[in-house]
Amino acid sequence: MPDAAERSSPELDPVASRATPASPVNSNSAAPSQPAAPENSKNAIVSAHYDTRIPNLPWSRRMQIPIIAAAVYTVIRLLGPTLRYEVLGWHRAERVYSSKKQIIWAFWHRVIIPIVWWRRNHGVVIMNTTAFDGQWTRKVIEWLGFGTAQGSSSRGGLRGLAVMAKRLTEDVDCGFTIDGPRGPRYVAKPGPVILARKTGCPVMVFHIGVDRGITFEKTWDHFLLPKPFARAVILFAPPIYVAPDANQEALEAKHAEMQRELERVRDIAESWFTLTDSQRNSHRTEFNQ
Repeated sequence: MPDAAERSSPELDPVASRATPASPVNSNSAAPSQPAAPENSKNAIVSAHYDTRIPNLPWSRRMQIPIIAAAVYTVIRLLGPTLRYEVLGWHRAERVYSSKKQIIWAFWHRVIIPIVWWRRNHGVVIMNTTAFDGQWTRKVIEWLGFGTAQGSSSRGGLRGLAVMAKRLTEDVDCGFTIDGPRGPRYVAKPGPVILARKTGCPVMVFHIGVDRGITFEKTWDHFLLPKPFARAVILFAPPIYVAPDANQEALEAKHAEMQRELERVRDIAESWFTLTDSQRNSHRTEFNQ
């Protein structure tokens, strides 16, 4: 689920695509004030991390897009129903929804397979790159009931974030594979914090661990493929709010907080099935508070 980019010049109209799932499926689990930072400063933060250039793909690569998408979608549809999820901390999301706000999700690219199955058919809009990988990924996630937001440097503008900001006002969550589309692995990009400042919606981070899975260590993200009938645990951290008048220093502090929470839930979730019952129960108590 690679994410797209935003570059300078915020005045352009947003573009996005919405998913229309072919056959909805039920989920497996009960799921001090400071001056504002200048717009060009915020733009620079984002454009340093994202790339929205539309690639000029040869016909051979364009032909691969639907083939790869269909293959990946088939794997997810066959594997997904066999996974068993334990969900901890979801009540934190419910509290945000009860306050009449949507959520900006942030998670590591590694866990894309287990999360797109668990949260399918909820219309969450995912930041998506325009590169080759993003084009077939876009098809897969839309078939699973997600939306996508993309940008284009050929026309400029913070287009991906503009799309997401609009969707949040329409009562739709948004999400970022926060170290995508090309890494470095486990280094969070600033898009969610910028979006939280603009919209008032909080950032929530999570991670998924499985008891049996394959890690593709030669991929940049150490991609995780759960094995059939694997048990999974999803850990949701508390929401992170960003003040609408947050300046550069405050944005950087919130970015650092998001990075810390991403690392924390990752470390607990990845070690979950090696912990003792006592240790797991301690974490259950913590995340269910």
